[in-house]
Amino acid sequence: MKRTIRTTALTVGALIAALGLQAGPAQADSGTPRIDLRVLVVSDGGPATDAITAELTSEGTPFTEVDLTSGSRPTIDAGFLADTVDGRARAKYQAVVLPNDNPFAAGSAEMSALAAYEQTYGIPQVDAYTYARPQAGLQVPTTGGYSGSVDGVQAQVTAAGKAGPFDYLKGAVPFEDNSPTVGESYAYLSTPAPGADFTPYVQATIPGTTTQGSLVGEYRHDGRRELVITFVYNQYQQQFRLLARGIVDWMTGGVHLGSSRNYFAVHVDDVFAADDRWDTQLNCTPGDVDCTNSSGTPSPIRMTPADVDYAAAWEQSHNFTLDLAFNGSGSVDQRADNNGVDQLADKFIADRNQFRWINHTYTHAFLGCEQDTTVVPWKCATNPDGSTQWVSRQTIDDEIANNRAWGQTNGLPLDNTELVTGEHSGMRILPQQPDDNPNLGPALTDSGVKWLGADASRDPAQRQVGPADTVARYPMNVFYNAGKASEEADEYNWLYTSRAQGGSGLCEDNPTTTTCLPAPLDTSTGYQDYIVPLETHIDLGH
Repeated sequence: MKRTIRTTALTVGALIAALGLQAGPAQADSGTPRIDLRVLVVSDGGPATDAITAELTSEGTPFTEVDLTSGSRPTIDAGFLADTVDGRARAKYQAVVLPNDNPFAAGSAEMSALAAYEQTYGIPQVDAYTYARPQAGLQVPTTGGYSGSVDGVQAQVTAAGKAGPFDYLKGAVPFEDNSPTVGESYAYLSTPAPGADFTPYVQATIPGTTTQGSLVGEYRHDGRRELVITFVYNQYQQQFRLLARGIVDWMTGGVHLGSSRNYFAVHVDDVFAADDRWDTQLNCTPGDVDCTNSSGTPSPIRMTPADVDYAAAWEQSHNFTLDLAFNGSGSVDQRADNNGVDQLADKFIADRNQFRWINHTYTHAFLGCEQDTTVVPWKCATNPDGSTQWVSRQTIDDEIANNRAWGQTNGLPLDNTELVTGEHSGMRILPQQPDDNPNLGPALTDSGVKWLGADASRDPAQRQVGPADTVARYPMNVFYNAGKASEEADEYNWLYTSRAQGGSGLCEDNPTTTTCLPAPLDTSTGYQDYIVPLETHIDLGH
């Protein structure tokens, strides 16, 4: 969703000032202060200010951060906040974010400087997480309010919130409750203090009453405006993700550099290729280097024409298009083994315009270092002088070009500037390969690739690889080697239960793993009842 600049009731001169531009004599009076499009974030290292800086970073909105815990931080005074440029007063920041309504000691000169700055230039202040008290425009929670857990609470956007910074929200704001044994959300719910000019934007029912208590609201006093937030959060929680855009819009009046966009796409990798199938008896995947094979190897997984019909019908019923990352050699091999017949490819090609298509290389080859799989885990093969053996530029060129040619021959609608390499290979993979394959960037140049899929779990920040910008993809915890719901649940049980429960013990060895199970899932119902809701929550959370 693209954020538009709101210009209602702004004169040309005021808009220029808000945009921080140098206006000529015919554009604005030289006495009109210039306000730069930059936010000042005063942080105490807590999760709330970190969450707001994460949102500013995501939107591309410039900010300066002052760390209150640093002994070398600058002093916040009048000179730090404002100056004069070409004889014109300049406010260096269009908004101020504080960890609470006043993080400084009593009588602080820095807080006085901030208050004066906000009054002089009309600069709004966000209190990232503060206690409900009269200094923030609210009654203390002991006066008919509440302080405590709000796990699972369904907060509501008020009419003022819908008419203002949270106009993009259409329903409730649910607070996460992922675990019955872990407190995830804490808040102060309270009503405006007597005589306070306070407007709630997001509120919830105070437990034991029918009264609504504010969670987010605007407090106007002493010529200043504060957005008062009385619940704690981090950047990953659903309640913050829903409100983050509105917090930035409130502090900037909707006029800021950058934009807020939300995308959701599902990439289905390895289309046309066959995958090895999870063995529920061996608890591994035959064909993998760490799996001891035996008789009765499970049949490989490959889609059928009926699966294509199902996927196309699902898209239409959900108004959602799947992105298919394909490997053309999978169809070539299928035809070679079946007298030229590949019913799956024929069906996909006939229905090709029902989907979007992404080049995933021809054979799904590993395009980083040459892998030495004689050891577990594998390592990079080396030359006699100890240097790394890299997959060649020509090999990478061929993988991209051959798949592109196969797709074009079969009429797939391709964007040749996009590429997802097999396993995101070619890019760094820790611990075995700490550096990109030096041949990857030149090969991308050869092929005209501008967008390169990356694994967000190991390469979350966008960066350049040769001529291409990376696009982080979040891996789903639905396994490539599971072709049935029961196989997915069985492998899930193996990975995420204790050794005593028949599992791998991964969670015992790595207690920070977030998907650990208290008990094995029922393999007949666990996928639909447990894995799907959890993955939906995680995926939409991104």
